[in-house]
Amino acid sequence: MSRPVPSRYRTTNWKSCNAALEFRGSLTVWFDRDMRWQAQLSGKTGRNQTFSDAAVQFCLTMKVLFRLSLCQTTGFVHSLLQFPGLEWSVADCSTLCHRQKHIRVVILYRFTGRSRRVCAC
Repeated sequence: MSRPVPSRYRTTNWKSCNAALEFRGSLTVWFDRDMRWQAQLSGKTGRNQTFSDAAVQFCLTMKVLFRLSLCQTTGFVHSLLQFPGLEWSVADCSTLCHRQKHIRVVILYRFTGRSRRVCAC
């Protein structure tokens, strides 16, 4: 028994094909400058946390979305913060490792026809 010959698909509209690939690779990240990146003083004994839960959750969301290790996540978030000119420090990988035990990463998204919008809340 011989195998059927698979049909070949030829791209005829390269302009739209290339535009779709380019759009698929685009990344837009919005930062709220009023977001509390640094943690508030807790009033408890011992050392206070340096980074807020929102900052750690943002880092962990990027880790999950792009399947990065914790050290890669630190570098990736650091480079993301440089684009809008934010002077925020980034948690190191050991801080992320300790805090990920207590922070649940929930990725909310909605599909809007042309793009997927992710909300790290």
